[in-house]
Amino acid sequence: MDRYLVVGAGFSGAVLARELAEQLPCTVDIIDERNHIGGNCHTFRDDQSGVMIHAYGPHIFNTNDEKVWDYVRRHGSFRLYVNRVKAVIDRGVFSMPINLHTINQFFGLKLNPNQASEYLAGLGDASIAEPANFEEQALKLMGRELYEAFFKGYTTKQWGCDPRELSASILKRLPIRFNYDDNYYEKKFCGIPEEGYGDVIGSILMHPAIHVRLGERMHPGAIPHDYRHVFWTGPIDAYFDYSEGRLGYRTMTFERIDAMGDFQGNPVINYPGIEVPFTRIHEHKHFAPWERHERTVAFREYSKETAGNDIPYYPKRFSSDLKILERYRERAESLERVSFLGRLGTYRYMDMEAVIRDALNHASSSVELLLNGRRPPLFPENAAV
Repeated sequence: MDRYLVVGAGFSGAVLARELAEQLPCTVDIIDERNHIGGNCHTFRDDQSGVMIHAYGPHIFNTNDEKVWDYVRRHGSFRLYVNRVKAVIDRGVFSMPINLHTINQFFGLKLNPNQASEYLAGLGDASIAEPANFEEQALKLMGRELYEAFFKGYTTKQWGCDPRELSASILKRLPIRFNYDDNYYEKKFCGIPEEGYGDVIGSILMHPAIHVRLGERMHPGAIPHDYRHVFWTGPIDAYFDYSEGRLGYRTMTFERIDAMGDFQGNPVINYPGIEVPFTRIHEHKHFAPWERHERTVAFREYSKETAGNDIPYYPKRFSSDLKILERYRERAESLERVSFLGRLGTYRYMDMEAVIRDALNHASSSVELLLNGRRPPLFPENAAV
């Protein structure tokens, strides 16, 4: 019976391990250096308040993929959830993403959808034909006032750089709506697991052929040779001991706030102003509105450059990073029994749904090849630089 090793017990590693265990005569060891499963999706029940805490910041599952939605619901009870985000600036409290209410409130108008669309088009910088960066995309789309009120400072704090250094594509993911829909996501399915993500990922890992080991760091040079194949979901630069340089990430730190009752009245409130050192505050009891708690827990969230033993969150993917990534991918070509997948293994920004879809597809390709005596793909098929 073949043995496989999966490094990383987040969604990517867990889904892959389960698919291997169900489709192949094998055993799968899954190892994670943290003392819990779930990676950055980890949730836990707070001892003091009873609130379900999203340990590494809010994780709201949203997807248009019915297959992925059905998959996670087979492993946990999901409650439908509408994510409503607010932003505090010097002119008041506004709904995000920008919608008809935001526009009318910000400019003191009473526009209907068609009027608002025309009005915003008039504010945009028509001289920018093809936006070359984040700032130009914003100026073309919404004009300077809205950009500087809601995006310039927040983006500077989040990414630690001038918005002109960022790709225009980042802003394209953020919609502007000309109706009063204040649901942050435009996906068909949106929910949060009733008993937390640990319950979901624990169910995925619950298979007799899967053996989980936590609190154990696996160094590539120490991987036993009796594994037929290794699936690495940790940072690709860490696998090569950072020999080609460190890939750039932003990481988060959190300042806990304990209070009675309700601290801010909403799950997430952004603070775009550059004069405010944190980016947002999230209050976790509001991610489970079906529960009732006398106490509450909130966190101020700060963004900073990843260094040392910091946990990597958001891949920066600057041009210098992509050059380093290309060198690691070239080195990976010489490996005979290792594959890379997941957000860290492929150095891509990926939502939970994309991580799961990638893992399912990669597992399907891997199983077919392994059954025919061939090695699995080095990367998921859509993980090009």
